[in-house]
Amino acid sequence: MTYKLDPEGAETSVLHRLVDFQGKDILEIGCGDGRLTWRYADQAASVLAIDPKENKIALARERTPEHLRSSVEFQVADIATLAPPEAAFDIAIFSWSI
Repeated sequence: MTYKLDPEGAETSVLHRLVDFQGKDILEIGCGDGRLTWRYADQAASVLAIDPKENKIALARERTPEHLRSSVEFQVADIATLAPPEAAFDIAIFSWSI
């Protein structure tokens, strides 16, 4: 079965209404295959998107648009074990991660 996520753009609209991504360094927790990442990454200065599932990260890396390859990084990681530098991110977001 094929389904389209957020066909009306409601999730994307709310995301941008609540958060100013312009020029910010973002940590995305539980990024999966990047379904949310692509909705804001073009505005961010940098994105570190993590997920513990290797197959999802592989898919996200494969789908990364060429123009975002220098600013978006996908890592196989868990937030409980990730040790980012202090003050490394302006914003942390997650969706479907709880």
